[in-house]
Order: sequence, then C-alpha cells, then structure tokens
Amino acid sequence: MAGSSLMDKPPSGLLLFLFRVPLVFYKLGLGGLLGQRFLQLEHVGRKSGQVHRTVVEVVGHDKETDAYFIASGWGYKAQWYQNLQAHPDINIQVGWRKLHVHAETLSPEEGARQLLDYQRRHPVAAKELGPMMGIDLAAGDAATLEAVVRERLPILSLTP
Repeated sequence: MAGSSLMDKPPSGLLLFLFRVPLVFYKLGLGGLLGQRFLQLEHVGRKSGQVHRTVVEVVGHDKETDAYFIASGWGYKAQWYQNLQAHPDINIQVGWRKLHVHAETLSPEEGARQLLDYQRRHPVAAKELGPMMGIDLAAGDAATLEAVVRERLPILSLTP
C-alpha cells in the first residue's frame, strides 16, 4: 500500500512549477477557467498569521449541502493542512464562486467513501495520481482506502 512516492516530500523543480500553474490562473482572476475540478484555499498561517493561497483538486462536491471535499496529497504534514487545523474557517474559490467555509477532517470511513466515489467518477485520474502518492487509488477497496486515509491521506470537508 504505502511505499516511496513523490509525495513523501514537498515538490520542487518542474513538479513544483506544474503544481503552481493553477494558482497563477487564480491570481490573474482566471480561476473560473479551471472549472469545478480545482479550488483555491485562502488560509491563515498557524505561526505567521499571514494569508496563504493554495490550489487543490476537488475530490467531490455534495450539491445538497454545497460541501466540497479535498485531499491533502502530502498528508498530515502539509503546511496548508496544518494551517486549516489551526484556523478552520477560511475562504475558497471554486471556478468563479467564492465561499466562506469551515474545514473539517473526515473520519477514515467517510474519507474512503469520498475516494471510492472519486475512483468511479475519474478512473483515469485515480490511476495516474495514485502512484504519485504511493497508493493504488484506482484498485483500492473500502478497507484499503480507510487505512490510506488514516495513515497518510487526510480528506477534508469544506462546508459553507
């Protein structure tokens, strides 16, 4: 399940550049061109108190509650994830929409349900992204994905 992966350390070089391209879209006011697959988090540094912006992929969206679900690909140690633990009330932008939300880490069971739904809706992305994170996201069953969420891949709900 777990092994060495690109996500064991923060990105650098070309990978960092590629991951920052969506952030440039948002900075230029063009975030809406990214559609509903990415969202920008506007979070407060837990130590610095400064506002930071990070773009992440949307794992899922509950249209009934308007909650968005995201994953921390760099795990529980990701700076933005730790910032959300300290300051969970944040602003996000999804496409052209801006929302004020409360961030909450899902249980491993609910996180696994979100990943299973992501697998179903985006099989190619699941196949390609899983190995980057050192997991078989495309073939994982509920029990395997629960363990992944518990150990290294927190899933969060962003609820208005």
